[in-house]
Parts: sequence; C-alpha cells; structure tokens
Amino acid sequence: MNDDLKQEFDAARIRHLLFKSKLRSFLYGSDTAQGPIRDPEQCAMGHWITQRALPAYGHLPETHELDRLHRLIHAEASRLMDLRLAGQPDVATAGLSLINKLADDIVALLHTIETRVRAA
Repeated sequence: MNDDLKQEFDAARIRHLLFKSKLRSFLYGSDTAQGPIRDPEQCAMGHWITQRALPAYGHLPETHELDRLHRLIHAEASRLMDLRLAGQPDVATAGLSLINKLADDIVALLHTIETRVRAA
C-alpha cells in the first residue's frame, strides 16, 4: 500500500512538472498543444484530481485546495499564453514567477496530502 501511495503521488508530481515544462516551451515559442495547458480538465493532473484524488482524499481540506490551485495555475497559464499570442512574449515569460510560486504550493499540498493519507 505505501509503495503504491508513493508511486501515485510521485506520478502526480511528474504530471505537474510536465505541465510546467509544456507551458514554458509554449511561452518560449514552441508549437505545443494548447488544450492541456489551458484547460484543467484536459491535463493529466486534472484527470488525477477529478478521478482519483477528490473521490479518495476529498475528506482532506488540502485536496480541495489542490483542486483550487490547479484550476488557478491553468487560468494563469492561459493568460500568459494569450500574452505570447498577442505579441508580448517578454511579458508572458515574466509571468512564470507566479506560475513557479503556484507550482511550489501545489507540490507542497501533494506532500501534505500524501503524509496525511499515510498517517490515517
């Protein structure tokens, strides 16, 4: 069980890093698919939150905060993508500092949820 739990949360962290990487690539000019970056329902992390985390760990307030921050990071990513598409790539990439702060908060929440689930 504990190895499965570790694997599950490690996979969530990897999905999250992949999102950040795709966003950064897009903002620096690559032609990355926009849907999974813009839409929290389309990304792998969003699927995990909706299909696994909320049903299994929804009793923890941190899980709902994770869902909220996940939606927020996508909204902010979408705003930055619009800036790049509007010809303001420097303004868009400057916004990565907020993305990184939100991303750190998401990683911290994942750790807290995993720790609380283990202790239960």
